[in-house]
Amino acid sequence: MSSEMKVVLLAHTPHPEEVCCAAAKLTHEPEDRDFMEMFSSLETEDGRRHMEKVLGYVLKKQHESVVEHASFTFYIEGVSRALTHQLVRHRIASYSQQSQRYVRLDNFRYVTPPGLEDDARYREVMESLARDYSRLLSMVPPEDARYVLPNACTTKIVVTMNARELRHFFRLRLDKTAQWEIRSLARKMYDLCMEKAPLLFRDLEVEMEGEETSRRGDGSGRT
Repeated sequence: MSSEMKVVLLAHTPHPEEVCCAAAKLTHEPEDRDFMEMFSSLETEDGRRHMEKVLGYVLKKQHESVVEHASFTFYIEGVSRALTHQLVRHRIASYSQQSQRYVRLDNFRYVTPPGLEDDARYREVMESLARDYSRLLSMVPPEDARYVLPNACTTKIVVTMNARELRHFFRLRLDKTAQWEIRSLARKMYDLCMEKAPLLFRDLEVEMEGEETSRRGDGSGRT
C-alpha cells in the first residue's frame, strides 16, 4: 500500500531566537551587565529588531556555534528506509526509529518514486514481497523475516537536531542535486522551522523543484 509523508514539529527550545541571540551577546557584553535583564529585553519590539541585527551578523560571519542552543524535535512518518539511511548520516542528531525487529509489518506501506506511480510491475513487486514477508512470519521471527523487506518500505522516526545541524542539513538536502525524497522532507522541516524561528534560518538560500528562493522576506517562511 502506497504512503504519503507526514512531518510534525513535536517540540522546540522555548524562545529559540532569544536564547541564541542572548548567547551571542553574552560573549561581548560588559562584565556588569545583568544577563537575565538583557535576555528579557529581547522580548520587546525594540528587542526584536536588535535580535535581527545580532543574529543576522553572527550567521553572516558563520559564527554558528551560538545557534546550537536551540533544538527542534520532529515526528516523521510515511518515508522510506532508503530515506532514513541517508538521514542518519547526519550524526549530530538524535534518532528513535520504528524497529523492523520487533514490529510486524503485515501488508507494509511503501513509497513510490516519481515516474512509477502508474507502473503495475512496481506494485506487483511490492505486493509479492508483502506476501513473502507474511509467509516468512509464520516460519521465523520478525527480525529474520525483515530481510525481504525493500528499501521502499515506510518507517516512522523521531529526530532531534540543534539549529546549527539543521542549517547544515538544509544546505545539503535542499540543494537541487539532493535525492527527491529527502529533499521533500527537508523542505517540510525547513518550513516548520521558519514558522517558529525565522531569524535562525531565513538567510539560507533554498532550492526546490529547480527554482531558487530567497527566504529573506517577512519572516513568515514565504516570499
